[in-house]
Amino acid sequence: MTESLEPDRLAAWRAYIEASQRLFTQLEEDLRAASDLSFADYHVLVLLSEAPGQRLRMGELAGRLVFSPSRLTYQISSMQKRGLVAKESCPADRRGSEAVLTAAGLLALREAAPPHLSSVRTHLMDGLDDAEVACLHRIFERLGRRLRAEPDPSTLTSDTQGA
Repeated sequence: MTESLEPDRLAAWRAYIEASQRLFTQLEEDLRAASDLSFADYHVLVLLSEAPGQRLRMGELAGRLVFSPSRLTYQISSMQKRGLVAKESCPADRRGSEAVLTAAGLLALREAAPPHLSSVRTHLMDGLDDAEVACLHRIFERLGRRLRAEPDPSTLTSDTQGA
């Protein structure tokens, strides 16, 4: 049997799980009420809006969203039906396909962004001081790197950083 977590770590874990689920649920409810977009829709639109040419290969988009290929296919199909994105062949590689932001998708993002950011401020950021925001950023940057199996820059020595 696996050892239990120490009481303070178990309490931190449970607090994280419960609060993060409540936060995500609240942000999703607020987003849907203001825009009829799901959190996944919004994230796709943000990533495409920031990409060169407002397009990304499906595999890259799936990786950035942390979606399986089948989940991304379903998501993009749903968004295509609503005119938010298009799916096109890759110009450089006709075997692959790209998700492309449409004008309607960009408009939906522009309309959804202000109320969504207000919700993020209200339910998360306004309750944190600068030190807590910096701590939160450090924790999740490091966790993200570890989960993506990227090296932690703070642990690299000059001989392991490459030339």
